Amino acid sequence: MNPRAVIAFLVAAAACASAAHAAELKILSAGAFKPVLLALKPGFEQQTGHTLKIENDTAGALQKRVLADEAFDLLFSSPASMQPLQAAGKLASEQPTPVARVAIGVAVPRGAPLPDIGTVEAFRQLLLSARHVAYIDPASGGSSGIYLDQLFQRLAVAPQVRAKAVLVNGGLVAARLVDGSADVAIHQISEILAVPEAVLVGPLPAEIQNYTVYAAALPPAAAASAAHSEAVRALLAALQSPGTDAILAAKGMERAP
Repeated sequence: MNPRAVIAFLVAAAACASAAHAAELKILSAGAFKPVLLALKPGFEQQTGHTLKIENDTAGALQKRVLADEAFDLLFSSPASMQPLQAAGKLASEQPTPVARVAIGVAVPRGAPLPDIGTVEAFRQLLLSARHVAYIDPASGGSSGIYLDQLFQRLAVAPQVRAKAVLVNGGLVAARLVDGSADVAIHQISEILAVPEAVLVGPLPAEIQNYTVYAAALPPAAAASAAHSEAVRALLAALQSPGTDAILAAKGMERAP
């Protein structure tokens, strides 16, 4: 079954509201999960009559937005970033639902030689030899940037990498390969694949790999209308359908264990 047919099938199976009760859902999503939502969006809207307004940001920035009482219908982010929101009463009482996870990968510009990243030492040598290394600015709250900052310290290359780092304040890190400001980009694989001109070399070696889990959370019950609640249930059912596995794989993600 092709991806378009998969989307239509799983959304049709999940739909629980008619066009007469159509709602516009405001979705806040960490950047790595946005490609999955965009792939699901056309079929979901066609089959249910609901519309998705998808806004993405880093996990840290989304946390600040929700803490500042920004309205939303569904939040996709890391469970860790949601804990302060739950403590502050900004999310529904039920636990967030894990929907997917993504690994960190390495990318280079199209046409460039593919470096060896098969071992931890090979990856370390790439960091030392690269002209400029692009990754998410840890200060922005992006989960991959925070992890990489710690990883560079563990590999004893933090000063060298920092001296030539191209820090990205959210968004597609691999785009820095396209504009020539970096020759190596390290980011979550789903976001690397969103830049066609970038080439995914592969995931980090297993010994230093870090998966980011993305979960779905609802606003407090008092903030959700009945029509929006039905639409949210339809979207969550579609995302949890086995048919979504093909979409996740195409976008560089996998089902959360």
